[in-house]
Amino acid sequence: VVLSTRLASPLRPILAALHRASPGQHRGLSTPSGPGHSLSLGGIFPPLATPFSPTQEVDYAQLEGNLRRYASIPFRGLVVLGSNGEYPYLAPRERLEVVSCVRRALPRDRLLLAGSGCESTQATIELTVSMAEAGADVALVVTPCYYRGAMTSAALVQHYTEVADASPIPVVLYSVPANTGLDLPLEAVLTLAQHPNIVGIKDSGGDVTRMGLMVHKTRQEDFQVLAGSAGFLLASYALGASGGVCALANVLGAPLCQLDRLCRGGHWQEARDLQHRLIEPNMAVTRRFGIPGLKKAMEWFGYYGGPCRAPLAPLSPPQVEELRGTFSANGWL
Repeated sequence: VVLSTRLASPLRPILAALHRASPGQHRGLSTPSGPGHSLSLGGIFPPLATPFSPTQEVDYAQLEGNLRRYASIPFRGLVVLGSNGEYPYLAPRERLEVVSCVRRALPRDRLLLAGSGCESTQATIELTVSMAEAGADVALVVTPCYYRGAMTSAALVQHYTEVADASPIPVVLYSVPANTGLDLPLEAVLTLAQHPNIVGIKDSGGDVTRMGLMVHKTRQEDFQVLAGSAGFLLASYALGASGGVCALANVLGAPLCQLDRLCRGGHWQEARDLQHRLIEPNMAVTRRFGIPGLKKAMEWFGYYGGPCRAPLAPLSPPQVEELRGTFSANGWL
């Protein structure tokens, strides 16, 4: 029933025509088409940390400074307002200002993905439209999770279908069970992959079996799978993932782009050696110390990290030492 309702959507043929008739021209993009994809997501995307001043206001000057430093790294694009951008702590006005600021600084050939997921379908649609107007190329839509017990496959398919129908820009699904307590069910992903305005998924769960199945079962669709963390990037590429949205790219962007190149070139031994050295630092700035750890590490590599917004607390001195030791032990400091 869900499928037939979805197929009957009046916007479906229009969106399909848009994507097939003008690949890469959507919203003025000068994006080269990937193999078989109307919009290529192949490559590395850092989910940008949002810089705050000592008084916890968004620091746009420091954001622009970080963007200048990232400009020399061959990222496919940038993600704003993801989990690492402290998205839940930003006011609606700040979210749009961050997107506008990044868009102004970003070359047109780099994609800008913006988080627009809210708890209700209506709010998600409204924010997605606003993100598009602010300059986002793609909407990254996290699973609604507050009433997670009611978030069945059917409810999630309905939610994402309505968002994708109404969105003026392509949509990427976002599953991050560590933060939401909810894995977007595989069957829902496979159904949604058929929607012409849903172009991929960022999967941060770390289950490479599931990611491999997604790639395998959507091979007839215009759909790409992005690894949501640097710790399983090589494994994801080996199973056919297109790219990665990795917190660690805020710190070690160039090595992650190098890993992307090695995997694409089939240099698996070099890729494995590099992947091994990234696993512990990645764990440190994600599961172990989270965003306070990520921001502290950024400062050692020439970026502005700065404070988090409360109630996220800074690392203690022993935690800072442990974090530094992890980067040093793997040859990064």
